[in-house]
Amino acid sequence: MTSPVHAPQNQTPSRESYYLTTAIHYPNGEPHIGHAYEMVGTDVMARFQRLDGHDVYFLTGTDEHGQKMAQTAEREGITPLQLATRNSAAFQRMDDEVLDISYDRFIRTTEREHHLASQEIWRRMEAAGDIYLDRYSGWYSVRDERFFTEDETEVREDGQRYATETGTEVTWTEEESYFFRLSRYQQPLLDLYRERPDFSGPRYRFNEVIRFVESGLEDLSISRTSFDWGIDVPAPAAGSGSRPTQDHVMYVWVDALTNYLTGAGFPETDSEQFRRFWPADLHVIGKDISRFHCIFWPAFLLSAGIELPRRIMIHGFLNNNGEKMSKSLGNVVAPAEWVDRYGLDAVRFFLLREFSFGADGSYNHDAVVGRKNADLANNLGNLAQRSLSMVAKNLAGAVPEPGEFTAADRALLEAAAGLLATARADYAVQDYHHALESTWAVLGDANAYFAEQQPWVLRKTDPERMATVLYVTLETVRRVALLVQPVMPGSATQLLDLLGVEASGDAGRTGSSGAGPRSFAAWDAALVPGTVLPAPRPVFPRHEEPDAG
Repeated sequence: MTSPVHAPQNQTPSRESYYLTTAIHYPNGEPHIGHAYEMVGTDVMARFQRLDGHDVYFLTGTDEHGQKMAQTAEREGITPLQLATRNSAAFQRMDDEVLDISYDRFIRTTEREHHLASQEIWRRMEAAGDIYLDRYSGWYSVRDERFFTEDETEVREDGQRYATETGTEVTWTEEESYFFRLSRYQQPLLDLYRERPDFSGPRYRFNEVIRFVESGLEDLSISRTSFDWGIDVPAPAAGSGSRPTQDHVMYVWVDALTNYLTGAGFPETDSEQFRRFWPADLHVIGKDISRFHCIFWPAFLLSAGIELPRRIMIHGFLNNNGEKMSKSLGNVVAPAEWVDRYGLDAVRFFLLREFSFGADGSYNHDAVVGRKNADLANNLGNLAQRSLSMVAKNLAGAVPEPGEFTAADRALLEAAAGLLATARADYAVQDYHHALESTWAVLGDANAYFAEQQPWVLRKTDPERMATVLYVTLETVRRVALLVQPVMPGSATQLLDLLGVEASGDAGRTGSSGAGPRSFAAWDAALVPGTVLPAPRPVFPRHEEPDAG
């Protein structure tokens, strides 16, 4: 079984590599806007890095094993593989047809090469003396694929016991299990966190992980015998004294986390792919799986003697009108519904502009429309349309020749010029909200500048000054358009077309975006006076609701 691979383009050793991943999604149901949020947040990072000249490898996919997949398949009267194949395809359609996600590989954990990678990391952890056979008894949540201690659960009015943290039903489970010596890695993990304070972010979420480790780690059950839909535990090494393991499958998190290694070419550690892209530069995950990624994953890697990823970004949850999305409330939103209603670029912009990526956020119709109309149509769109229309009507539709710059001109140009450095610093810690906030602050200055300079008046009183004001405005819009390509690739491309910027790359979709007039390498390549521009047209129309009739 193979998964779609979008081979990275223009891979050359001379370019610095950048490997990033989403968490792989559990295809037990249809994708919703929360899944889209993580995909967009990672896609924006991938596009930014490509535009900044990096050789990017972007991995996403689906996590297809586990008891709840087996149970759902049984209820539907199909095999677990049939369920996984059907629902995995739905996630890939979301990426390809709805969100325009620029992944390089879509991995499925049912692939043979992933089975080989998972069994190899198991062997390495076993060789390190970190895996042993015992029995487990405890409260287990099928939905969370996770055990809970007694004090992490509560009995509710219906007489059922639930996990306090996640609200999911738990059942008492006793079975033979292989264990990973997680307790051995408590101090090494704390040392890691101290030595690498940016290993995870945002800091307040990372602090929660650190406090959990400080409270003490227990060894981790990493196999199951109660179901068989998973990756077989490899046979013990000769002479280990352990009994055969045909009835054990890997705990889903050993399997799932290893996908990041599989995507990089593991266990072929001497391959060009692995040497180029591991360790991962960035894992983007939701807050509900932060312990698995910030505790289990580095512990597994330390045990296996594999270099650790450089950063794990923990994003928050999306709520609908302040309420958690759930089928019972009927407030789950499909990504295609949002895109159909507001437009893809408006959705992508809203998700990253409205609130910080690490925080929980809430959305509703008015909030999305407000961002679309105020920030896009009124602010960026109106400024571009007004200035380009004046150039078309008064300057023969060509980039104007500026005169000597005034203090006001220089202030705006310098503010726009500084945006790339700000964005690089913000993107390094996935603070997309601040990057966009800074960009729109400059756009606010540009709109104020345009209103104060009154080029429509200068047209009659001082045409040369009018040309300078229009040039400064267009050059500011050019830099903004370059910078927002990762967030709004379609709209930014249209803006750059209207500004006469020679086409190059594909707004960060592939490595071809790392050079040319639309890459960040051309940040200081100002508009050339005399360049003939196409007829202006609106790029950001205001949101209008369709007629009810």
